[in-house]
Amino acid sequence: MPKLFDIKFPGDCKTLPEGFWSAVDVWIKKPHVVNKRLCGIKETESKDVGREALLFLLDDPELTPDVLSFITSTVSPAQTHEKENPWSSSVRTVIPKVNSYGTNLQKEVILKDFGRQLVTFLPFEEDSEGQVSLKRGNIYQFQLLHQDCEEWVLELHVLASDAWFSDGVAYPKLPWLSTDLLPKLVRWATECKTSEFKSTLSLLPVEKYSVMYQQLKEKYKAMVKIWPEVTDPEKFVYEDVAIATYLIVLWAEERAEKSLTAKQSFVDLGCGNGLLVHILASEGHPGKGIDVRKRKIWDMYGPQTLLEEKAITPSERFLFPGTDWLIGNHSDELTPWIPVIAARSSYSCRYFVLPCCFFDFYAKYQRRQCKKSQYKEYIDFITEVSQVSGFNTEEDCLRIPSTKRVCLVGKSRSYRLSDEAEAEQRRARYIQSHQTTSGATAHRLSGIRNDKDTDGTPDSSWGAGFQPRDRVEAVRNCAALPRDFVDGVVLQVANVLLGMTEEDGGTSSTDWNRGGQRKGEEDCHLYKPKVSPD
Repeated sequence: MPKLFDIKFPGDCKTLPEGFWSAVDVWIKKPHVVNKRLCGIKETESKDVGREALLFLLDDPELTPDVLSFITSTVSPAQTHEKENPWSSSVRTVIPKVNSYGTNLQKEVILKDFGRQLVTFLPFEEDSEGQVSLKRGNIYQFQLLHQDCEEWVLELHVLASDAWFSDGVAYPKLPWLSTDLLPKLVRWATECKTSEFKSTLSLLPVEKYSVMYQQLKEKYKAMVKIWPEVTDPEKFVYEDVAIATYLIVLWAEERAEKSLTAKQSFVDLGCGNGLLVHILASEGHPGKGIDVRKRKIWDMYGPQTLLEEKAITPSERFLFPGTDWLIGNHSDELTPWIPVIAARSSYSCRYFVLPCCFFDFYAKYQRRQCKKSQYKEYIDFITEVSQVSGFNTEEDCLRIPSTKRVCLVGKSRSYRLSDEAEAEQRRARYIQSHQTTSGATAHRLSGIRNDKDTDGTPDSSWGAGFQPRDRVEAVRNCAALPRDFVDGVVLQVANVLLGMTEEDGGTSSTDWNRGGQRKGEEDCHLYKPKVSPD
């Protein structure tokens, strides 16, 4: 078979051959991590087949003798039994970020030969009438070889390199396979890392997400130019567009599943700049956002975007019985309360939360153990809160420009409506077990009443002890200090350092004065602002 390129693994690599299949699965299931022009793939269920079943599978007029020879040349005589060294076959549909191919679908049959450490990709296109055409020139393979029983090598094979077709998207250029993809496969196989979280968009049809995201991105891109906040518009606008896309597709799937006609209503708790509320409302979902502090951009949205400046304290006053979904997008201290508020609002209320900063019910979240990353541990904590609150909890990973991308979704309850009283007792006991002594004023912190009233039903004080953030954001750096004061400090320190002699630790060079350095409390006197006698 024609070998196009190969790469040797490091001599001390201990992850092979398992790491090879782990790396191959990344390319199969998540090609968008390396090919940035793809949104993702839609994959059929993989199934194992033996040699005879494989040959039957390949009995297709499109597969000419040279193609069959390329695919099966590594099937050894020892692979004659159906149960020995099975092959695996699957089909994936490639989904570009921008679909410019009309109705044709770009697909690939993927064949894994576990006995020979080889995977084959057979691209083909399928039109709207189901007619299939094989992209013969674009058939390629990756094979892991153990040479001389010492070093491992990853080889790239191509059926007909001179006939390779590239559109730069679904079919990348041939040199890209060897210069970009192959080295990444080697690195992934060497690291053999397993993510703590699920793949992105695991709860949604990726093809629908891709189309909706492109539509919303185009529709709301003008927000980048008029963004009045101090935050980066490129990041925050497109991040909220992606979150809105996720919710809109998620809710559309829910309507189809439950045969609903009306679009879901929502309340965004801790809505911040309000852009997510604005997009969802503009796309026909009735709802509002609440935040303790008004932002400059709120006045730019118009009257159809409902935003309230109000401090949210978990209590009877902040339940939303007529709302379908509660949203917590980087809701900070409200994050663990959102599943609880949703559960207590109504049996049909659902929630979506995207945790960011780590908060418990009444204070900063304290780590319990160090076997997981702090982020994973906190996600597990919010999952636990959700499950105790009575939700069937699902986890997903968004495609947003942020390191905190994991969201939790509670679409249904794990108990019947008739068991609501028992479920509330469980919620109240759990919250009480997490209450802290700091800020606690009575036994009525968490929904459990005092000894004279212990039915466990929530009253107006079930969030007592919760501390919402201040309406006025505290400045924690030098931004609010007078400019002349800051300049004076900088100049004073610079003059001291530049004036240091060689004995003081400075430099004796006449060409360039590098100054010196001073450390510790001895430098506290460098700048003493003048104090008025008054």
